[in-house]
Amino acid sequence: MNNQAVEAEIKRAVSIAILHSDGKFLMQLRDDIPGIAYPGHWGFFGGHVEPGESPEEAMERELFEEISYIPPTITKFGEYEDSQVIRHVYHAPLIVDLQELVLQEGWDMGLLTLEDIRRGSCFSQKAGKEQPLGRPHQQILLDFIKK
Repeated sequence: MNNQAVEAEIKRAVSIAILHSDGKFLMQLRDDIPGIAYPGHWGFFGGHVEPGESPEEAMERELFEEISYIPPTITKFGEYEDSQVIRHVYHAPLIVDLQELVLQEGWDMGLLTLEDIRRGSCFSQKAGKEQPLGRPHQQILLDFIKK
């Protein structure tokens, strides 16, 4: 087995969602727990693709588990790969008010503006301060906004 094959086997596959409404983007403030990816950072809702599950199925499952939301449509935006993970990125409209969502995972959630995204941080009521965006999440959003 060559190095690329070994590397592909150890990469985790995750599905993440860009949820958008009126020029704003719903993001999760990740728990501030050491050992998790991007603790205390704003990021997308989503998670690991389970064995036997397609990335799209994982996305739908994760959205329901994390915020009790089932989007009317979900569309593939692209894939972002680094040395540790393959991110399957989807986008979907957010057609409910924030108050109708039930945050099951994470510290906070909020609708980030284009200004927040470009600045790379957003204020969290629950944290009581500005919290940074995860670097890959910010780049994915900037790419999405360009298109």
